[in-house]
Amino acid sequence: MSHDLFDAQLTPLGWSQVDGLREHVKKSGLAEKIELVISSPLLRTMQTAVGVFGGEKYTDGVNAPPLMVENAGHSGRPAVSSLNCPPFIAVETCREHLGVHPCDKRRSITEYRPLFPAIDFSLIENDEDVLWEPDVREANEAVALRGMKFMDWLWTREEKEIAIVSHSGFLFHTLSMYSKECHPTIRDEVSKHFANCELRSMVLVDRSMLGSYSPRFNYPGKIPAGLDLPSDIADKKLVEEAEKN
Repeated sequence: MSHDLFDAQLTPLGWSQVDGLREHVKKSGLAEKIELVISSPLLRTMQTAVGVFGGEKYTDGVNAPPLMVENAGHSGRPAVSSLNCPPFIAVETCREHLGVHPCDKRRSITEYRPLFPAIDFSLIENDEDVLWEPDVREANEAVALRGMKFMDWLWTREEKEIAIVSHSGFLFHTLSMYSKECHPTIRDEVSKHFANCELRSMVLVDRSMLGSYSPRFNYPGKIPAGLDLPSDIADKKLVEEAEKN
């Protein structure tokens, strides 16, 4: 494996695919629904996340840090604004297969922060990549288990519309395990390998929570006093008072 591909960036073709997906996301109205963008902390996935779901071109003097600075990763791309777009966070558990392949080894967070100032890296514990090993490739089963941990964490988020920018291998093994109890037709569809820059919309439902969801807009009303009493309660009180007299 060539070390020239260490933490590989998007190619010109990759950026072209990102531009096409961004146009689709805008035209479909999906961009307005996304509440959070989660990205694997590798250069190519963060470039993709910012390119698809980020704001417009960044302008100097704007009182907000850019999502991506100009020419990040020698991309030749303009800076991307963090205005009018959802928050972005980098999550280590949705990385690609770990080990052996230099393209799947990440840079230090210290190197990433100046390139992606508005991406939140606070959930990543180690500055250096301590997970990637040069001689050991992560087993498929381990990738799937890591993916299930990611899914468990995903359920703790309050956001409902979340964009996840990850990798084909990680998504394949994660969704293959996650969909084991689904109907074979659904399982086969869900666990297909992703193409480059492919977008799939999925609705995840926790069956243990069915019927237990409490709408966020409920308001705990109370029975008012005096003249504003509901008529049935007011009538009852009148009867009670008449009986006392």
